[in-house]
Amino acid sequence: MKHDYPFALEHIASYRATLAEPEVIGPLAEGLRVNFHVTGGEVFGPRFSGVLRPVGADWFMLRSDGVGVLDVRATLETSDGALIYAEYGGLAEFGPDGYQNFLDGVPSPPEGIDLRIQPRFHTAHPDYLWLNRACCIGVGKAFPERGEVSYDVYQVA
Repeated sequence: MKHDYPFALEHIASYRATLAEPEVIGPLAEGLRVNFHVTGGEVFGPRFSGVLRPVGADWFMLRSDGVGVLDVRATLETSDGALIYAEYGGLAEFGPDGYQNFLDGVPSPPEGIDLRIQPRFHTAHPDYLWLNRACCIGVGKAFPERGEVSYDVYQVA
């Protein structure tokens, strides 16, 4: 039985992040652990704009089935000086051979790796308190060899 609950998606921001060289911890029992540290980036959109501070990282796990599990923490600084803590999980699709390809040093596809995320935002700044209540989703692409990732983030309204 399907319910007809009304909802809408509102684009709130996009961002591009630059990443340091991957910190490969190595193959573990649960998968391949790789840490991607944020070196900077920009945030732009209809609800807020600013920069990604050069702190935070994705404590990433690539499973043997080629699915990457994201575990990201970052700090955004808006153009008016507000600090916003962002945290999100999500999935990266490396394909069924992605695990072995990564171990073998096979480059990622030129069109990038598809990303799906569920970000949560936290702030004390009065102009952005609405973010503390926002339920968001995001779609993006990762380009590991270039050290870049980008997302479009939407609020479910």
